[in-house]
Amino acid sequence: VQLQASGGGLVQAGGSLRLSCSASGFTSDYYAIGWFRQAPGKEREWVSCLSRADGNSYYSDSVKGRFAISAGDSKDTAYLQMKNLEFEDTAVYFCAARHGFCSGYLSEPNWGYWGQGTLVTVSS
Repeated sequence: VQLQASGGGLVQAGGSLRLSCSASGFTSDYYAIGWFRQAPGKEREWVSCLSRADGNSYYSDSVKGRFAISAGDSKDTAYLQMKNLEFEDTAVYFCAARHGFCSGYLSEPNWGYWGQGTLVTVSS
């Protein structure tokens, strides 16, 4: 399984950005895509995840109502639409994947596949 994240960039506070994650190698829809982020000087934290099998999505409290995770037309693509970005959203964003569902498996050790990060910088 390979993951490729893209879409990061520089955006002003209040702006929007869409990240993409391309996942290759899964042979069924029984897997989940997750987004994590790591801000400068901080530990990596979970942001959102989508279970492809049942379509359920989950968000951390810090992004709920501003971010939306979705599956692309291609079953191997997922997006993270980020709106009303805040300076505190500045971080390297990573997409990750795991077999099965994501509910109940939000911590990093539960995610076996990782893509490279994409940098999101929000200017205040």
